[in-house]
Amino acid sequence: MRSRGLKWLSIFFLIVSGGTAFGQAGTPAVLSQEETLRRLDATMRWDPFFCSGVLLSGEHYAVFGSGSPGESAPVLLDGRELLDLPVPYLNGGLLNFPETFVSSLKSAIDAAIAGDQDRLRIAAIIVDPGHGGRDAGAIGNHVINGKTLTLREKDITLKTALELHRELSAAYPDKRVLLTRNGDTYPTLEERVALAHSVPLRENEAVIFISVHANASFNRNARGYEVWYLSPEYKRDVLDKSRYDNMAVFSIENDLMQEEYTMESVIMARNILARLTEAVGPDNPSRGIKAEEWFVVRNARMPSVLVELGFVTNAEDAALLSSDAYLKNLSDALYKGIVDFIAMFERSGGFTQVQ
Repeated sequence: MRSRGLKWLSIFFLIVSGGTAFGQAGTPAVLSQEETLRRLDATMRWDPFFCSGVLLSGEHYAVFGSGSPGESAPVLLDGRELLDLPVPYLNGGLLNFPETFVSSLKSAIDAAIAGDQDRLRIAAIIVDPGHGGRDAGAIGNHVINGKTLTLREKDITLKTALELHRELSAAYPDKRVLLTRNGDTYPTLEERVALAHSVPLRENEAVIFISVHANASFNRNARGYEVWYLSPEYKRDVLDKSRYDNMAVFSIENDLMQEEYTMESVIMARNILARLTEAVGPDNPSRGIKAEEWFVVRNARMPSVLVELGFVTNAEDAALLSSDAYLKNLSDALYKGIVDFIAMFERSGGFTQVQ
């Protein structure tokens, strides 16, 4: 959010330098910087070279410039709302903030905070370690440096998912972070999806689903990580048909919701893949983002992805996947990708304006 504020700083300069007229309305009552920050419950970044700054209040920020007493200029709130306010000015090397600037900005921030309550948020994150119990998943047997190594997919996915769950729970105490299994058990595919659908949600709340797997191939040279989402060609009911009297309306709204889930799943997949590449790119190749009708992603009525961490049937991948340090790198990457997605989702209110 801070970097985004700095990005909009340059836009602000373009607005001001584009010839915005300054009003001469007389010198208003002023507040000190300390009192301004207290009233706005904010911190501030100030650039003395450009004589401009950014006020940061919670999840909201305002980009402003300074001028002479009585001048007015645009103040950019959250990168999208322009407020025409009396600007702060320097006096004896100290910033003086017009009281009108502070009170008007406080009202605008309060309105933005109230609007946050109506914006979509992620209320729950479902982390699904693939396989488990009687289902070992893919198994790889190798002799590496004279030692026999046996890898079972269910062990790799559980280790990675447990660490991911720990990181997400610490980062989001206000969200429910759930595991479909936390030990060597086997919930069925239907039970995994049912858990995701059972999370109670209020209006404007959403759930995301991340299934963690390891790959296998008859081609023992096949290696690398990849992220899957549900193919947009696969049609399904994501809304409750029983709540509709008009099936034509249901069909339209169901199609729109399917498209939204697909778009959000693709964005989440891209974020996760980017973080995996950042974390392990030098050690392991990316196989990219792919579409498929895996059971858990086609039956989860929410944004969902399936991550393949590597091939247990490939000796190089197996050596990496047998390392706890490498699995920690993978879980860290998954965590960062999910955090990136949530930040974008909640900031945009469900990507209604994201291409």
